[in-house]
Amino acid sequence: MSPSWDLPDPFVLDITVQDAAIDAYRHVNNSEYLRWVEQVSWAHSAALGLDLARYRELDRAMAVHRHELDYLAPAHAGDQLRLATWIVECDGRLSLTRRFQLLRPQDGRTLLRARTRFACIALSSGRPKRLPDEYRDIYGSAVVAEANDAG
Repeated sequence: MSPSWDLPDPFVLDITVQDAAIDAYRHVNNSEYLRWVEQVSWAHSAALGLDLARYRELDRAMAVHRHELDYLAPAHAGDQLRLATWIVECDGRLSLTRRFQLLRPQDGRTLLRARTRFACIALSSGRPKRLPDEYRDIYGSAVVAEANDAG
């Protein structure tokens, strides 16, 4: 079954659910979904040219300000999943927002929708700092417009 993404042109991470991700309820633990959201965020940033080494060179980082995760259906050991992310807002000053959608292609089911707001900080102090020009240019050009009724 072909994925039905909420927004066009996602950056996608393929995931195979490992036994270690399974909790006492015999499905993926909620904390694992959050770990995957972090993984796909880093992978997308690196693909755009802003990896951890570049963050350190610029003494800037995008730190999580808020996570919103909507768990819609469980995943189980051995499931093949696809986690998509999009940058949906970059204010050009201090923040950017990502959206996420986790799909199980086998049945086309969306298992998770999430949104994360990041704030720019100086790595050296942890204090809020303006986005460097490079962040504004790269992240700003990657913004995907949301429809008013999207997920």
